[in-house]
This record gives sequence, structure tokens and C-alpha cells, in this order.
Amino acid sequence: MITSIRPNPWAMLRHAVLLCGALIVLTPFIWMISTASKPPSEIYSSDVHLIPHHFALWENLREAFAKADLGRFLLNGLIVTVSIFVLQLLIALPAAYALAKLRFVGRKTLFALVLFGILIPPQATAIPVFLLLHQIGALDSYAALVLPFTISVFGIFLMRQFFMTVPDDLIDAARMDGISEFGIVWRVMLPTALPAVTAFGIFSVVAHWNDYFWPLIVLNSQQFYTPPLAVAHFRNAEAGTNYGPLMAAALVIITPLVIAFLLAQRRFIEGITFTGLK
Repeated sequence: MITSIRPNPWAMLRHAVLLCGALIVLTPFIWMISTASKPPSEIYSSDVHLIPHHFALWENLREAFAKADLGRFLLNGLIVTVSIFVLQLLIALPAAYALAKLRFVGRKTLFALVLFGILIPPQATAIPVFLLLHQIGALDSYAALVLPFTISVFGIFLMRQFFMTVPDDLIDAARMDGISEFGIVWRVMLPTALPAVTAFGIFSVVAHWNDYFWPLIVLNSQQFYTPPLAVAHFRNAEAGTNYGPLMAAALVIITPLVIAFLLAQRRFIEGITFTGLK
């Protein structure tokens, strides 16, 4: 006997809302790809259309790479984001393990300070950090881009929440085997926390790859420019902005982030989900 399946109106409504939200989020990216694929005559035309009549993406890409050293900018972005992420892990994992699994006086107070640190925006400390880097002569270098972000209070919080889900019996067994506390962090806790590490990695890399504010104020030499500063090469107050190569450069800049997220999306979702469990 065949029974008909009635559509659930609430499920259809939820999917419709999600589709509308996805369309709103994707509209700027669709417009960016459309503009990057158009010649100047179509970009400045009063006739609005997404699909270009003349496909000019390759021409805009060639002009973007010719006008700005995008390869160098991408390499700088890779060096800076990877260095920041590695240093953040070296600090966040032991700190999170101590806050989650070790018993000592003041642990709750320290964790409260970590939560308070999340509330402080980086722009609030930009001036004193800039002056400190000036005093030690670290401006206009990779160090100026990396050192201020080596400690991530969000990373400590995220790792701590994940470590709270790890059974204490696993840690006790490692201690009985003679593994030191630092050994437990790197040999026991790190392998179990790979979903949380991946989730934090996505947040960290995206935030510092797209950071325009800090590199703009600490860098003078073009050889250290990060990808977001590449857009400045296509702005011209006198001759006008060349939007075709600008959008092509923006497309090149965000492509690595999209690919990285698509490759790590399963572990990213796992990391975000598990950090809320106890």
C-alpha cells in the first residue's frame, strides 16, 4: 500500500528562510565575480546585468597581476597567518589544558579574565601596541604583523571548552604511564582536539588574512604587504577606480579561504558543536 507523503509547511518555511538568507549572503560574491568578468564598458554601463556580454575575467586578472604583485602579497599573507596560528596554538593549548583539567587556586578567576579579554577589541589596544613595537624597532616587518596576535583569548576559551568534554580517566591513565603534563597536552589532548583546532584555525586564518586595519598602520614597505592591502593599488582618486582588476584581485584573495573552508568544513562543524558539550 502506497501512502502519500504530505509536505511539512514549517519545514518548507524554514528552508525558504534559509535560502533567502543564503541568497543575501552570496549576493556580494556573485556581484564581485560578475564585475571581475566584465570589461570597463559594461561595468560603467547603465544596463545592469550579472552575466557579461563579453567575458573579460582573464584580461582583468592579467591586469591585476601586472599592476600589483599579488603573488608576493599572497605569500606574505600565508607567512603571517600560518605563523600567528602556530604561535597561538603553542600558547592556547597548554593554557586551556590548565584551565580545564588542573586544580589550582584562582583557576576560576583566571578563566573569568580570559572571558573578559574576549570583550576587548583589538582597536582599543592598537596605540599602545604600536608604540611598543616602535620602541623595540619592530615596525614595518613580519614581527609587527605577528607578535601582537600570538595570544588568542578566544582560542584559549574554545580549547578549554573542548577539553572539558575529555574524560578525566584518559588523563589519569596517561599520568599513570609516566607522561608529563606537557606530554599530555601534545600527545593526548591535541589529537583529541583536532576538530576544535580546525575550527579555531578557520577563525584565526580568516581574521588575519582579511585584516586591513593593522597592516595598514604598521607597514610602510610594499614587500611586507598582506592581501587586503592589494586593493589599494586599484584606487585612484584622480583617474577613478579600476573596478574590473580590483574585483579580479579580490577574487584571487578570497579563493584560498573558500577552498580551505570547503576542505575543513566537516571538522569545523564538529569543533563548534563539541565545544558546547559537557
